[in-house]
Amino acid sequence: MNGKPADNRSLLPEVPTGERKIEHVRLCLNEEVGSVGITSGLEKYRFRHNALPETDFNEISLKASFLGMPVRTPLLISSMTGGSRATGAINERLAAAAEERGWAIGVGSVRAAVEKEELAATFHVRRHAPTVPVIANLGAVQLNYGFGADECRRAVDIAGADLLVLHLNGLQELFQPEGNTNFSGLLSRIQQVCQQVHVPVGVKEVGWGIDGETAARLFSAGVDFVDVAGAGGTSWSQVEKFRSKDAVRRAAAEAFAGWGIPTAECITEVRKVSHKAGLIGSGGLTNGVDAAKVLALGADLAGYGRSVLGPAVESEDSLHAALAQVEFELRTAMFGIGAGDIAALRGTTRLVRSMS
Repeated sequence: MNGKPADNRSLLPEVPTGERKIEHVRLCLNEEVGSVGITSGLEKYRFRHNALPETDFNEISLKASFLGMPVRTPLLISSMTGGSRATGAINERLAAAAEERGWAIGVGSVRAAVEKEELAATFHVRRHAPTVPVIANLGAVQLNYGFGADECRRAVDIAGADLLVLHLNGLQELFQPEGNTNFSGLLSRIQQVCQQVHVPVGVKEVGWGIDGETAARLFSAGVDFVDVAGAGGTSWSQVEKFRSKDAVRRAAAEAFAGWGIPTAECITEVRKVSHKAGLIGSGGLTNGVDAAKVLALGADLAGYGRSVLGPAVESEDSLHAALAQVEFELRTAMFGIGAGDIAALRGTTRLVRSMS
């Protein structure tokens, strides 16, 4: 890895802390925070094996593009963290691995750094990832709490980003002790940001999914890409349940453990309403076969969150091994259907929906 000794220190702080960003990381790694009773829907699809692929495995290419930007792989480390010294170190490790392996990378909400300059360094991923696409991130709801185009531009500058994504996390905000819950009139404010910010602007969910109808409204407002972030992975109502001291909200969170739209369903719906806009498929992806499925369903990039967070915290070697395994599994799935490149994977007729 660039000839440097691997940094194999664990990046999870050893002492308890009340700091929200670190609490989120701890809970995602140590508690049962996955969706309950709902899956990504990807298990309902399978590839029909091609016994005569007429393809040289060593020649299979993962090169692709996203909104005109070339990428070495159609893979994304999804927006997760930042905003503290400990989580900044995680971002650095993720960014360095993304650069080496050719993955795009998103950062967690940059709101903290916009509000407090001293936290900006925890989002400075561009210096570690000089050539891959970087996605800055802010909560869309902050547009109802004083944020506007200036703050969005500041977030982009802090991360050195090529793109900005505004995340929609209504249920998380509702269950979060310090949540902001005024989501009224956001579409027009998102439209204003799209018109005034100098980089492509996208919108993502955080684990409950974006359906076709919502995506169509977003695209009509000028949004350049959507990250569906569907159900089947992390449930942020479950995460916030562990932080809440409100007995009613803690109990109510259980009723929403199975809430959301499966990732596969989101991807097929969103692709139907736009063949040109960017589409990221994330939410419950755990391996490279999942990536092959979301790409074949119509996504431009396949995003991974909690499944790479653990390896990133554990060590540099663990993170590289996890990313390498996803890439190998993706290539193997492509070999198994005779797809020599990403265009062929996207055009395959060998992805079928199981009848059961």
